[in-house]
Amino acid sequence: MSEGMVIRHCSPTLAGIKTGSLFSCSCPCRKELMKALSGLNRKLVPKGLCILPLRICGNRALIYAYRPHALKSDLADQRARDLLLQYGYPAQDSNACVLHLIRRLTSAGEFPHEIGLFLSYPPEDVLGFILNKACRHKCLGCWKVYGDEERAKSTFEKYDLCSRIYVQQWKQGKSIEQLTVAG
Repeated sequence: MSEGMVIRHCSPTLAGIKTGSLFSCSCPCRKELMKALSGLNRKLVPKGLCILPLRICGNRALIYAYRPHALKSDLADQRARDLLLQYGYPAQDSNACVLHLIRRLTSAGEFPHEIGLFLSYPPEDVLGFILNKACRHKCLGCWKVYGDEERAKSTFEKYDLCSRIYVQQWKQGKSIEQLTVAG
């Protein structure tokens, strides 16, 4: 897993305009992945960002980059808290919520669609996705929208622009530390 991959998939989170980002990467060697993540965390944690594997299965890893302080704020929303409580999350503790999410991802049960709450998706859209079984959405972008379509489209555009700028800046020689906004 390279820094370039993190920049391509996590630019809005690096920029501080999104709580968390999720991506899958090749993982031929768990030890090497953990070494790479440790190196990234040495650079990113001082800027208020953590990166960790949520699940490693076969030769693939599901990686979560997030801002713990922003996640705590997102999960304090009453709608988010109510939804998390339905799935057994200790909603008052965002760190414990991340651990519970890992347990849900690694269990044999159904995919935890509440994961959207960990990625800055609006609670009404996460709930709409679950209740409508991924159907009857108003529009589709980074997520399926069931609530405020205009706000979501604006957010999608902002994330896309951020990603394009960050990839361009990285290709021009900026480091991941330079591209990560302290927060």
